[in-house]
Amino acid sequence: MNTMVTTRPLRRISWSFSTDGGHAACLATPGDGTWRVESWSLLPGRASGGLPVGTGAGERLHTQLLALPDGRVLVCRHEPGRHDIAILEADEAGSERLLTTVRLPGLRLIPYPGSDALAIALGADTTPSTTVWLVREDGRLDAVAELSGLYSGGVWLDPGGRRLAVDEVRGGRIKTVALDLDTATVRPFLELTDESNDRLLLCDPVGGLLVIASDAPGSDRLGWIRLPADRAQPPGQVRFPEVVHVPDAQIRPIAIAPDGRRVALQLDRGATSRLAVWAPEDGTMTEVATPEGCLGAVGRWTGPGLRIPFSAPDRPGCLARLDPDEPGSWRQDGEPGPFIGFDGADRPTWRPAHLELLVGGTGPVESIVYGGPDWRGAEHVLLALHGGPAAAWRFEFDPLLQRLASAGIAVVAPNQRGSTGYGARFARELHGAWGGPDLADITAIGRTLGAERAAFGLGPPALFGVSYGAYLALLAAAFAPNVWSRALAVAPFLSGPRLIAEASLPVRALMTRLGGEVEYADELGPRDVVAVCERIRVPLLFVHGDRDDTIPVGQSRTLRHTLLRHGRGEGTDFRYLELPGLGHEVLTGDGAPDLHARLTGFLQTGRV
Repeated sequence: MNTMVTTRPLRRISWSFSTDGGHAACLATPGDGTWRVESWSLLPGRASGGLPVGTGAGERLHTQLLALPDGRVLVCRHEPGRHDIAILEADEAGSERLLTTVRLPGLRLIPYPGSDALAIALGADTTPSTTVWLVREDGRLDAVAELSGLYSGGVWLDPGGRRLAVDEVRGGRIKTVALDLDTATVRPFLELTDESNDRLLLCDPVGGLLVIASDAPGSDRLGWIRLPADRAQPPGQVRFPEVVHVPDAQIRPIAIAPDGRRVALQLDRGATSRLAVWAPEDGTMTEVATPEGCLGAVGRWTGPGLRIPFSAPDRPGCLARLDPDEPGSWRQDGEPGPFIGFDGADRPTWRPAHLELLVGGTGPVESIVYGGPDWRGAEHVLLALHGGPAAAWRFEFDPLLQRLASAGIAVVAPNQRGSTGYGARFARELHGAWGGPDLADITAIGRTLGAERAAFGLGPPALFGVSYGAYLALLAAAFAPNVWSRALAVAPFLSGPRLIAEASLPVRALMTRLGGEVEYADELGPRDVVAVCERIRVPLLFVHGDRDDTIPVGQSRTLRHTLLRHGRGEGTDFRYLELPGLGHEVLTGDGAPDLHARLTGFLQTGRV
């Protein structure tokens, strides 16, 4: 019997839907650092909610899942240069079967709509070249094409699984091409201009509706087209309607309706998501009422309705279902409880959050606030800074923020300048200016909160940050030492140039693209923690995993040595926790509940 599950998940990620829409799969965690695979039946009359599949062995965050039409789950477990493809059975024995191992730099699975194979696999080599295989039930990989260059994505152009649209990287541009599996040939499919990036996002193989994204109109826009009756012919002219051009929102096509005439869209604006239905040929887009929270950027629309992942600050990840044509049809499957890591509570009462505009350096900053309407008068107030810098807090369930709120700490999670979700201009303010506009916003919020709390005889707010947020928290503690009561930094780095000099090649490339190679300086001085950390006067706790391959642990070790050199006392002024065997995601790794308790205690007492 499968006895793996003793708790229910706090988070669910990496959702996958079977090609027939009858099943879904996801990675789920109860908050103890372990991730396991769930299979969901979406068939009418079946019990809702996720059921564990496989042996219960912990999965890694980057394990790829494919839900199969019979409820089984195909997984691809990635290691450097090695990829294990296994099938997890949906049975009481909790069995799994290794199908094959592929030794290549990269491998991705694509759902396959036919009955003669389980999936398509795209294997990337360094030549560069891409091999396309059919993954068979018996573990065989049957090569169907060998393509020169790198290909990704995967959208089926016919219901039988013979023509596949894939994205080709060509001369620094992305073009969607059509791969014919019978002839192993590739033909151009979407090429609006020589200089544009043209990608197919969704296709209704029966009705022929295509939803695409292209920057040919001058900026990245959604467009649509219908395939000609002769599917071997390329599509005609793409239309880019203004109704789906929303400059201050990110629009994600989720699913095409069974009638082939409507498209479910997720609109991300600020910290929240909204759902809309777009009818391309009618030229209309209609919003659908959903609870305030965040949608999951994937979905499946079948006869019974639309299924889409959903989460809110007081609602752990679940799978929502609704009929967009019927108001009030919203339902949420995957009822939570019991849980671990919350003082033994079987069903903790999740603390609600609300959105509030706080005054930043030059204007309002949208912030997620836990603590109710009187949060400013709480005994402890914490300013929580997100990672990134190209990231943002989302209005969704966060186990650590919930734990802090449950401990009576009012949490303020601002999306300061540089955060995503507020338009390109807002996000670009940090390019080449790490620790500039965002630090001004954080310091302004901290000063205002401190003044408001001082009027009630309360102490200043505390600081907490992860990754880039940890770097920002250290800068704020140094440049405005009287604004804060204490500072907590998880996996910090010391400056953009210092990180780039020490990080792996992929991280260096990403940081350079985000402008991190420039060390910002103004009248306050350089934004280098090493140069200013002697100014930090509040109790400081910083934490780092010694296997962190994103921000090397040497960043925190250098900070510790620098503080000691300036005469700071370890155990009195600061404490450094180095966590053996853990990587960048220390807050969700092994021992996460114990670490959460340690961090909560520090934020409540300031004792290092």
